[in-house]
Amino acid sequence: MPQKKIALINDYTGFGRCSIAVMAPIISAMKIQAVTVPTAILSAHTQFPEYFFDDYTSKMNAYIQTYKDIGLTFDAIATGFLGSEQQTDIVIDFIKTFKKDAEFVLVDPVMGDYGKIYKTYTPEMCRKMKELVCYADIITPNLTELCNLLDVSYNEGRFSTDELLQMCRVLSAKGPEHIVVTGVPFSSRQIMNYIYSRNEEPRIVMVDRIGGDRSGTGDVISSIIAGMTMNGFGFYESVKKAAEYASKCIKYCEENEVPTHWGLCFEMYLGELV
Repeated sequence: MPQKKIALINDYTGFGRCSIAVMAPIISAMKIQAVTVPTAILSAHTQFPEYFFDDYTSKMNAYIQTYKDIGLTFDAIATGFLGSEQQTDIVIDFIKTFKKDAEFVLVDPVMGDYGKIYKTYTPEMCRKMKELVCYADIITPNLTELCNLLDVSYNEGRFSTDELLQMCRVLSAKGPEHIVVTGVPFSSRQIMNYIYSRNEEPRIVMVDRIGGDRSGTGDVISSIIAGMTMNGFGFYESVKKAAEYASKCIKYCEENEVPTHWGLCFEMYLGELV
């Protein structure tokens, strides 16, 4: 069987364990070829007091044209943080060009957290993200992003499972077949991942709440979901593996006092993904 390829559209950060620097090695460990499309180049991510930043928007079309010219095809496409309306348009064009050969498109709609949209996100960018998710087969929003995509009040993060089900149904009707709402607060000790697949009963994966939030956690989760799906696993199994793997990495970080902005020490357990 030929080796599969996935296009990873995200920024590249040298230090801090996030974005392509996390996704590519995880995908590679799962025996899938990672082909990258950088949206920006950073020396360290923006939680650090100092960092180099090079916006790649003006270079993306020429970069992608090479893939078109050489007739490259992809078995899947995954997108992460996008920094402008123009980048979203470029990604939509990329999906339109390459989706015909892809098994699925995974969109991680990185927009905000804890009920607030990131300061870099304008209302127009939020509108563009709503447009982008219509092209996705799988999306991995947190609760803040789910609410924003549906223009629903965050309500301090208090939603019943029945309300989450209705929200996922509405969002799924716009395009995505599979949705996992990640990091839903459940109790002081547990976090819920709410899993929705069209025409199936919803399922839940609970994980222990360990330490504070860590950069790149969403990139770890989305890349494992993508890789597991490409390797023939169902959506629930993929989410469960991703959540448990991230939790194991977080526990290691806490036990070894790794600063939260240094991300997850995902390298310690890559062998478990083979």
